[in-house]
Amino acid sequence: MKTFTPYSLVPLNPAAMMDVWKLGVMAFELWSTSISTITLRNGLWQTQAPNSARMIKENRKMVSEKLEASLETGFEIQKAMLGMAFGQNTPWWVTSRRTLTPYHRRSSANSRRLSKG
Repeated sequence: MKTFTPYSLVPLNPAAMMDVWKLGVMAFELWSTSISTITLRNGLWQTQAPNSARMIKENRKMVSEKLEASLETGFEIQKAMLGMAFGQNTPWWVTSRRTLTPYHRRSSANSRRLSKG
């Protein structure tokens, strides 16, 4: 019978501690860019007509990006669950970074794009 040592809740080596730190930084950046994006889009909605071509394009882009990020995150969660089903142990800080990455990437890009224009 195969025995394995499960990952602990607290990382025990410096590399894993650095991954937890990176996860915290990513979560903070995601929070701040999300607030910025919401504020910029709210300002755009207040200054543009709701049926203008720019607003329709922006709304379509916003919805499609959220759906794409949701699908990517869902795939990462499925990969983690399949890995657990086949006996692979992936620590929570690794799977957390993988699931936050699509949202972080899109939120940062949206914040940059909306602040320019």
